[in-house]
Amino acid sequence: MSLVIVGSVAFDTIETPEDRRERIVGGSCTYSALAASFFTRPKIVGIVGEDFPKETAALMKRRGIDLKGLKIVPGGKTFYWEGRYGDDPNQRDTMRLDLNVFGDFQPNLPPSYRKPDILFLANIGPSLQEHVLSQVARPRLVAMDTIRHYIETEPESLDRVLRKTDIYFANDEEARLMTGERNLIRAGRLLLERGPRLVVLKKGEHGVLVFKKDSLFAFVAHPCDGVVDPTGAGDSFAGAFLGYLDRAGDFRASSIRRAAVYGSVLASFTIEDFGIERLAALKKSDIEGRFAYLKKIASI
Repeated sequence: MSLVIVGSVAFDTIETPEDRRERIVGGSCTYSALAASFFTRPKIVGIVGEDFPKETAALMKRRGIDLKGLKIVPGGKTFYWEGRYGDDPNQRDTMRLDLNVFGDFQPNLPPSYRKPDILFLANIGPSLQEHVLSQVARPRLVAMDTIRHYIETEPESLDRVLRKTDIYFANDEEARLMTGERNLIRAGRLLLERGPRLVVLKKGEHGVLVFKKDSLFAFVAHPCDGVVDPTGAGDSFAGAFLGYLDRAGDFRASSIRRAAVYGSVLASFTIEDFGIERLAALKKSDIEGRFAYLKKIASI
């Protein structure tokens, strides 16, 4: 099978109550692809400037990530985001945002990317997500993510994409904002009525809820006594979820459940260090060990 991921590749400056890191590599596409690479060989579509680190591109290639769709703009500067977290890792403030080359991003897929089995429309505007959908033959599965900014500024475009989506990833804030419903169970069911076959609500340290029309699957998060950097956890979850499904080759209920557990595992590793550092050092044996541990603590 094949997985194509379209999203942002960026530099982040992260400040937490304990530390601050300047211009580390981030972006929804970066986290998703690295997480997915433990299960499959993802193809990515993104844009960076000439300042993007060659060592990061080399890491991606070593992990089997296809970079034909990553455009490097000569003399350009990579998308930059600066954020500050308080004592609650689920809340953050944007201190600075420089779109740079990302401001002119028009994702054009290479010919070899246009018949994917799984297409992940990561964190880009819904108008760009529609542009990507117009370039592909109908994939077996289309997944999408979004953020508060697009929910508030492009609701009509977002709704059109949602109707063409099989899996919608959202956190609890986004689900409530999309539906106006405080109760997450009702919010998840309302989102299903808007088009997706599957709604995956990521609830941070409280785990994940996976909604289908006739079922609900809930799973715990890995116990964590301290979060170093929560940036990219949701993207890592989605990348691992879809990467596992791509490897499994089917979308049965049992595969969906295992995908959700693997998503939780990769997200739990991501928050243990700043940026992509933990994902860069991670081994498959670490993932399988934590998967087994989560299964153990979740069993009766």
